[in-house]
Amino acid sequence: MFYRPEDGHGLAHNPFNAIVTPRPIGWISTRDMDGHDNLAPYSFFNAVAYVPPQVMFASTSSKADRGDTKDSVSNIRETGVFCVNIVEYAARDVMNKSSAMVDRGTDEFTLAGIERAECETVPVSRVAGAPASLECRMTQIIQLEGESNFAVFGEVVGIHMRDDCLVDGRFDVTRFQPLTRLGYRDYAVIKEVFNLSRPDD
Repeated sequence: MFYRPEDGHGLAHNPFNAIVTPRPIGWISTRDMDGHDNLAPYSFFNAVAYVPPQVMFASTSSKADRGDTKDSVSNIRETGVFCVNIVEYAARDVMNKSSAMVDRGTDEFTLAGIERAECETVPVSRVAGAPASLECRMTQIIQLEGESNFAVFGEVVGIHMRDDCLVDGRFDVTRFQPLTRLGYRDYAVIKEVFNLSRPDD
């Protein structure tokens, strides 16, 4: 099968998200200028550079009380900071609950019953029990083609790692089993890893 996105795919569901998988989930925490915390998961998320460490996530929809975007991007526009919390399999249900489309100012930490802790370098809450959290200062927000498509880039200025995830000097993802996003309503969990050496190693 071949199709041009502009012509449509003719399938019951859009296959694009199922093709580009698995995707890590960035559980983005922000705080608005009035002090309200916000927490929302984004599967268009990844690390993009080592030195300095940088990450990005993209928001692709809007809500009526935020104009052209959603709470996360709007808050970052105002404050210039955010935190990326890594999602483990054990947090799948509360993560999903925090994805609800709710009114501006609603605190998803409280809504989903998620314990929070204050970040060290930016004025934002983080998920207290997350395997890792990346404190970020926004470097740029790029408006992408299409309606309400924004990519947010940030420099990582502080990193939290849960002690039980550190094994022999390495951050061991099998200790917490990262949750990943697939297409449709599908998710996957990483339970096993293997090593490949590069040909020039």
